[in-house]
Amino acid sequence: MTTQPTSDFHVKANSVVTDDNEYGGNFSVTGPINDTLGYVFSGSYSNWDGNVKNLFNGKQVNGRENASARGKLKWKAMPDLTFTLSANYLNGNTTVGRPFIRMDPAALLRAQAALTQSVALPGVQVGPTNQTVSNNYDSRTKYWGWGTMLRTDINIGKLNVLGLTSYDRFRLDDYLDHDDTAAPGAFGANTQIGAFKSRLFTQEIRLLSPGQDAFRYALGVYYANTNFERPFERGPAFAQQNWYATSGSRQIAAFGQIDWEFVKSLTATVGGRVQNERVKYTFRDNRANGSWAGRASDNATTYRLGLQYQATPDVMLFGSYATGYKGQTYDLTSGFNNARAAAGPIRPETSKDKELGIRTQFFDRRMTFNITYFDTDYTDLQAQTLEPLPDGTANFRLTNVGGLNTKGLEFETAARVTRELTLTGAATYLDATYTSFPAAPCYPRQTAAQGCISQGGPSFQVLTGEKAVQAPTWKASASIDFAPALTDKLNGVLQASWQYQSDVAFAARDPEQFQPAFSIFNLSAGVRDHQRRWEAALFVNNLFDKQYYGSVVNTAGNFNTRSGAGAPNALATQAVLPRDFRRYAGIRLGVNY
Repeated sequence: MTTQPTSDFHVKANSVVTDDNEYGGNFSVTGPINDTLGYVFSGSYSNWDGNVKNLFNGKQVNGRENASARGKLKWKAMPDLTFTLSANYLNGNTTVGRPFIRMDPAALLRAQAALTQSVALPGVQVGPTNQTVSNNYDSRTKYWGWGTMLRTDINIGKLNVLGLTSYDRFRLDDYLDHDDTAAPGAFGANTQIGAFKSRLFTQEIRLLSPGQDAFRYALGVYYANTNFERPFERGPAFAQQNWYATSGSRQIAAFGQIDWEFVKSLTATVGGRVQNERVKYTFRDNRANGSWAGRASDNATTYRLGLQYQATPDVMLFGSYATGYKGQTYDLTSGFNNARAAAGPIRPETSKDKELGIRTQFFDRRMTFNITYFDTDYTDLQAQTLEPLPDGTANFRLTNVGGLNTKGLEFETAARVTRELTLTGAATYLDATYTSFPAAPCYPRQTAAQGCISQGGPSFQVLTGEKAVQAPTWKASASIDFAPALTDKLNGVLQASWQYQSDVAFAARDPEQFQPAFSIFNLSAGVRDHQRRWEAALFVNNLFDKQYYGSVVNTAGNFNTRSGAGAPNALATQAVLPRDFRRYAGIRLGVNY
């Protein structure tokens, strides 16, 4: 569904350079080769050093470099037969740096008396705005992937037959300084190395009725075959792991949807999907010399019912009810053992979703205002919890933990006040609550007074009725676009935007993994050709230099308040810094011919 070839030659290009060492660009060209064959080709490249400095070697980290290319050929072989062949390729890498923003001054790495904060993190000044790390191993990822798709469109009278055939491959190698320090000796040399490898083949065929008829339908069949590989190794000093896992799934489905305007301006929708999915896995623990394998199959049916009423040309009301299905799976992570293998696959997660809304346009379509209410119940929620073992210990594992409800309101508006001035705004209110989560893991350093329960087995906390993690109650945005005419050939461009997010917890109840509410303002100003054939702009992102975190990690498990076995964990909190953790400025240039 990306850009289609055009009947004449077009080229678009954009570039960006910033004052914190980001540079990149993208381009696309499209046009005809002959009367029946057209093409699109696009490419992009981006490089950014990052906003964290590794004091161990002086390198900038938390950055990324990526390149991608995409091509498409569209051939009208016959008046009623069209083939579209597309392909894509990507290659990139990231560097990882997670600064400590809080730490007990007396913290010891892995309870080792000699590994104090100054020894483990030489030169690092821990604090909420810290942008330095000291890692003696380069934490990073490298990834590449490619894919191709053949689309076949056949017109048979008024009907359209659509075929989609795709194949994709992807690989990501991850390398992590697991202790996140430059401490000397084995405890400062703990690394975590692994890879994700995937292959995906899909085939879909759809039969589509004319889109303008009062009675419309789409029928189809779908096939997918997916395979994953995951080698993983961690050590050598602590939390040692060495395993290799594979998984695969095969899915066959049939689906259909009918839209029927049975009364003028009133349209009913009925849709459904039936599917069979088979999953399989292998897991080999190279340290314990144990291996396991398994497979399972499941059938599922989902459906959607909807009603849409065009009350006036400018006001439309709608409502829908739909069910959802997330297939069964295996938890192929560290700690896999006989008990987990015997338990079989994790049950499917199902959902029931209700939506009501209104779409409006006023003042000759110069203003839109939309509202949507949503309410979704999840059953057999797949999430991480505790797995008690016969020896009294426990593993963290993915399993069915209970239920979740998400409901809220979405607001969207846009107004073209004048030919030169456009205003937009959006807001989402979200109430996300665990309806059942009776045995969640305690967070590091959580006490009984803070809800960590110990009843002779593994400690746990009850999250039933609690707000879900990573679910801010409010998100909002607004923007202003002002483009006055400067001359008969030039327009000025002034754009301002605002994003707001209320507080969010990255882990339930943990005060160390909490992000307070924040607002970010961006501003740009420039000039453009009256026909938008080119544009140049200066921009400043995070105008008021507001610091916030993309995520926060509680790593108290790696630090202790004193040396020796059984020493209590010490405060230790790391953050992942977003791209705009600090204010930055740059130049954007674009052409469109």
